[in-house]
Amino acid sequence: MFMWAGIAQFVGGKVLTAILIVATAASLIWFWKHPESLRALWETIKDALAWIGFAIVFPWAMFFVPAKVIKLESNAAAAMMLIGFLAVDVLVAFWLSEWGIHGALTWVVAMLGFLSAGVYNFLVCDYLAERME
Repeated sequence: MFMWAGIAQFVGGKVLTAILIVATAASLIWFWKHPESLRALWETIKDALAWIGFAIVFPWAMFFVPAKVIKLESNAAAAMMLIGFLAVDVLVAFWLSEWGIHGALTWVVAMLGFLSAGVYNFLVCDYLAERME
C-alpha cells in the first residue's frame, strides 16, 4: 500500500506541475494580448492594499479617542466610536473604488473586508483602552 502512495504522490506532483506551467503560460499570453486587463488587475490590487493599509493604521492614529470614551463610561459612546471608525473605513473603501462596487463577488469580498475592519477596530480600541486605564 505504501508503494502506491509514493507512486500517487509522484504522478500527482508531475500533473500539478504541468497544470501550473500551462496556467502560467496561458496567463502570460492573455495579459500580453490584453494589457488593459493587466492594468485593471494592478489598479484593483493597488486600491485593495491601500485600503488595507488605511484600515490597519486608522484606529492606531486615533489613539486619543478611546481615552476620551473611557472617561464617559458609556457603552453607547463606545458603540458610536466603533460605528464611526467603521463608517470611515467604509467611506475610504468606496472612495478608492470610485463610489461603485459592481458584482456579487466584489460585494461579498467588500462585506468580509468591512467585517474584518470592524473586528480589528474593536480589538485595537480594546487594547488601547486597557493601556489607558
